[in-house]
Amino acid sequence: MIFGGAKVGQALAHPHNNFGLLRLVMAVAVVISHAFSVTDGRVEQEPWFQTTGFTLGEHAVNGFFAISGFLVTMSFLRRGWRDYVLARALRIAPGLIAAVLVVALLLGGAMTSLDKGAYFSDPRLWRFITATLTTFKSAAALPGVFENNPLQFPMGTVWTLKYETLCYLGVLLAGLAGLLTKPRVALSALVALTLAVVLREVVTPDGPKGTETALRLPLIFLAGGVIYLYRERVTLALPLLALVLLALVPLSFTPLYKAALYLVTAWGSLVLALSPVLTRRSVEPPADLSYGVYLYGWPVQQALHALFPSLGAVALLWPSLAGTFIIAALSWYLVEKPALGLKRRLLRGS
Repeated sequence: MIFGGAKVGQALAHPHNNFGLLRLVMAVAVVISHAFSVTDGRVEQEPWFQTTGFTLGEHAVNGFFAISGFLVTMSFLRRGWRDYVLARALRIAPGLIAAVLVVALLLGGAMTSLDKGAYFSDPRLWRFITATLTTFKSAAALPGVFENNPLQFPMGTVWTLKYETLCYLGVLLAGLAGLLTKPRVALSALVALTLAVVLREVVTPDGPKGTETALRLPLIFLAGGVIYLYRERVTLALPLLALVLLALVPLSFTPLYKAALYLVTAWGSLVLALSPVLTRRSVEPPADLSYGVYLYGWPVQQALHALFPSLGAVALLWPSLAGTFIIAALSWYLVEKPALGLKRRLLRGS
């Protein structure tokens, strides 16, 4: 068959995959996308937004959620709830806590227009730390920091962690209830969410962005999980992926477009991660910098724009990528990797 290919389950048995590489590429895509919004506060001029209705960063976040849904569903079923909870908490929390403190105390302290004593005693500083860590609030500003930037908030990407955490909780509850051993239940939920996306496009196509996001990210995450549950049936075929991407063009004029885009993104991300044609050799990065790049890209770009406001998006991009990679490497080796090592020690001692 022209669209024949390995099944997902077969590909998982291979020694190599592209999950780490894809996550890093997606994190870099978010930084590239934000170079536009950081410099002028708008996304309308970004080419991806003009052609697809979503920014490059939004497409990258979609891919993140697809991969995450696939991997965490696999993690729960393979390792059980205790390993799952420890792994999720130690992967998200230490890096986030470190990033919030670095941005609030070091970067904010260096760049605030306030007197240092006034800055560190300002209740807004501590509200920023608390709100960012407890509710993943990304629109909070620091006192006297980035006041002249188009967008003043210093951690503009953490909002997605709220949705990711809720999706993690959903997998945990579904797993404890035994629903992950009933793929048809997950498939039914996926169909229901897909229909909800289509219905929104029919009834309120110009409705609040928040409603669209609240449907989009859980749908893509769930699609990744369903693909894992049906791993012995789902095919990885690059020619078919190219065909369905082309099919999105005529659908873009209909209410079916966004739902189709989300599902294609979920499956396509896993095709790129697992297709035997693309995974014959290991191309995994030596360090998992994706989370650090995602967290620190925005504050680095905000700081550079505050220091050099005449720089355009392209000129800002290259130094911001260099600075972000350096900080992300420090985050990985000093915070994230040791935290993941702690998980192994805690499980060994249980």
